[in-house]
Amino acid sequence: MVTASIVSLKALVHGVSPWTPPSRVLRLRSRTLYSAVRDYSAAISPPSKAVVYDQHGSPDVVTRVTELPPVEINDNDVCVRMLAAPINPSDINRIEGVYPVRPPMPAVGGYEGVGEVHAIGSAVKGLSPGDWVIPSPPSSGTWQTYVVKEQSVWQKVDKSTPMEYAATVIVNPLTALRMLEDFISLKSGDTIVQNGATSIVGQCVIQLARLRGIHSINIIRDRAGSDEAKAHLKQLGADEVYTESQLEVKNVRGLLGNTPEPILGFNCVGGNAASLILKFLKQGGTMVTYGGMSKKPITVSTSAFIFKELTLTGFWLQRWMSSDKAEERQSMIDYLLGLCRDGKLKYELEVAPFDDFDTALEKAMGKRGRQPKQVLKF
Repeated sequence: MVTASIVSLKALVHGVSPWTPPSRVLRLRSRTLYSAVRDYSAAISPPSKAVVYDQHGSPDVVTRVTELPPVEINDNDVCVRMLAAPINPSDINRIEGVYPVRPPMPAVGGYEGVGEVHAIGSAVKGLSPGDWVIPSPPSSGTWQTYVVKEQSVWQKVDKSTPMEYAATVIVNPLTALRMLEDFISLKSGDTIVQNGATSIVGQCVIQLARLRGIHSINIIRDRAGSDEAKAHLKQLGADEVYTESQLEVKNVRGLLGNTPEPILGFNCVGGNAASLILKFLKQGGTMVTYGGMSKKPITVSTSAFIFKELTLTGFWLQRWMSSDKAEERQSMIDYLLGLCRDGKLKYELEVAPFDDFDTALEKAMGKRGRQPKQVLKF
């Protein structure tokens, strides 16, 4: 009797009774085993193929593509299958060890991108498998096939957005938008001036300014293909485009014609290119520096401070992103992605398969001449 009771209890625990036909027992046990495997597999991510580095140095030397083991998906976590991620100059600087903020090593490269929700933790609300998300604010580790991070990291985006634009909306377009809005209260008819106009930020500044009725004066380097670059920027909405050598004149303001003098300037180059912006700015104007591609210092004349009363300041998107502006940030990202979907904001990109990472990295590092921004597709 005791033995029979024990047998019955064991059978009920496994979802069967002592009187269940053998064929049904097999089906039920198979179903129970499948359910257990399914529940277990939902609690961890798939293995991830990633770009990893263990030390700082030249990215083409210190990075390697390797497979990472599965990661546990906790209650508040979201497992994202990455779709695309760009190679930005700041990504290269992080690997080189020269960027102010760097992840601890060993580290996975990449900082922004777009992915599809693969699985969610039990406490996650508002996201479902299949949704598209971006890390906002950006966070390190996007150069891999699967990323597991807390829900607070991810912002849902419209799946009708072109994938390459969703992957690149924050670091460059948001920088352009913030600089246009944060320093001077610009109004329709005003003028801005910038160097590095062929960069992604530069292209975005031109288009966002044009949408607001703001004129743009743009400075580019003297190089092969400068005529084609000028034509491309004009198509985007640039009012004037000059090479640096064209501005080797005593009075650059004489080139403006009926265009008002610029009240705001953006510098991402430094050196002589920054000095040219200062020459263009009107009395009381402001120059915002957000990069230093030439690695040369900014030289300012005493008269620029005393007689023109110019203001020089800087902008770093990461500091702005780390402030308590989550709702404002989400609204601005949605606005920019809407412009991308409508064809009102576009910039040069080249999508590269993740398997061709080494080639894409060489292009991003400038080892194959001037190339569009590289976007890895997973």
